[in-house]
Amino acid sequence: MTHSALAPSLRNEELPFVLRDAEARYVAANPGSAKLSSEAQGHLPGGNTRTTVHYSPFPLYIAKGEGSRLTDVDGHSYIDFINEYTAGVFGHSSALIAETISRTIAQGLNFGAPTEHEVKLSAELRKRFPAMELLRFCNSGTEANLLAMATARAVSGKDAIMIFNGAYHGSIFYFSHGPSPLNMPFPIITSTFNDPEKAASDIAKHADKLAAVIVEPMQGGAGALPATAAFIAALREATERHGVLLIFDEVMTSRVHFGGLQAHFGVKPDLVTLGKYIAGGLTIGAFGGRADIMRRFDPSKPGAFPHGGTFNNNVVAMSAGYVALSKILTREASDRMNALGDRLRVKLNGLASKHALPMVATGFGSIFGIHFHEGPVRNIDDLDHGEAGRESEVADLKKLFHLDMIDSGIYIARRIMGNLSLETTEAETDKLVAAVDEFLASRKNLFKAVFSR
Repeated sequence: MTHSALAPSLRNEELPFVLRDAEARYVAANPGSAKLSSEAQGHLPGGNTRTTVHYSPFPLYIAKGEGSRLTDVDGHSYIDFINEYTAGVFGHSSALIAETISRTIAQGLNFGAPTEHEVKLSAELRKRFPAMELLRFCNSGTEANLLAMATARAVSGKDAIMIFNGAYHGSIFYFSHGPSPLNMPFPIITSTFNDPEKAASDIAKHADKLAAVIVEPMQGGAGALPATAAFIAALREATERHGVLLIFDEVMTSRVHFGGLQAHFGVKPDLVTLGKYIAGGLTIGAFGGRADIMRRFDPSKPGAFPHGGTFNNNVVAMSAGYVALSKILTREASDRMNALGDRLRVKLNGLASKHALPMVATGFGSIFGIHFHEGPVRNIDDLDHGEAGRESEVADLKKLFHLDMIDSGIYIARRIMGNLSLETTEAETDKLVAAVDEFLASRKNLFKAVFSR
């Protein structure tokens, strides 16, 4: 039963009642996921080994993916709008990637030696991201960011890193709602995302101890909040003026423009980090930038920085990545996917106007976030201030939205962030728009009750 099948008298009851009803229907519809979640409790803390995919009352357990769709262990099918939190650019059924992996595995898995595949993939990345004059591979976006920041500290002789409120640079550099207790113990200076004047002032104030400024050109963990051109320009000018390195974390954003958002903004950072999708769906990270910095890793030179890692040049990831980028995610394919995402956000914001409700769709290209918020959203501070005094109720609205989307066959993140893959069709984005339209129509009184306080 979808939420649209509920009796009209139940649609606009008080939010706690409606949410309990939605959760009860979810539990009843997903016994297989409930059973696996319960079993996992005995092995994993909270039954979970990846905080991002946890949500109450329990997450869906997925059995298979095909094209742009997922099927859970209870046999329900969904249009996938999570796409592995931006890593799933290629969908679930790329025959070319599958053939490449199979062919590579047939030649052996672990060589303890370089191969031609890493040469080809590194050349492809340098061609696509010119700021990466030289680069090195690692195992994840988190690791790439760690190594980029550590490199900046080593070459500059300074210790501090500037980040921005709402930033997420991996599981050990987590600032989405304040710093995580598990963050690396680097001295951190915090500034405000999308505030050019404050950022430039903070860089000048702390330049004597600041090794680098790291920025996502669109903040992902904060809900797909794109930087403004003025903000990025201010960071580049201030860091150059004061001798501070500028790091672009393009682990997510490199997929929203063929050359990443560095190409969109026409700005060349000193260092760039990548991850997520660049190995065609396998584990990978990369960091690179100015040749004079990256040559410090040249092991043939005296005093070179050591950088090991058993799987840095994993042959399967290298071969799949090269084929995925060079043969599948072409400029034309990238442009089509990102244009479809741009059209989706226009339609979603049109629904907010149609229903006169506080909803804003943010993002860039193929990544989008939906916020229940009145007014523009420049940074996480806008969201926090907009929700002041009603945080729990807005959180409940998001839970209800998520459960209603699942009822409608839409797989989307609980935090209401999503993205498209190359397999996503316009008809499927229209189904998302229709589901959101129905949610706003049937839940209108709940919105009004929350935002009238």
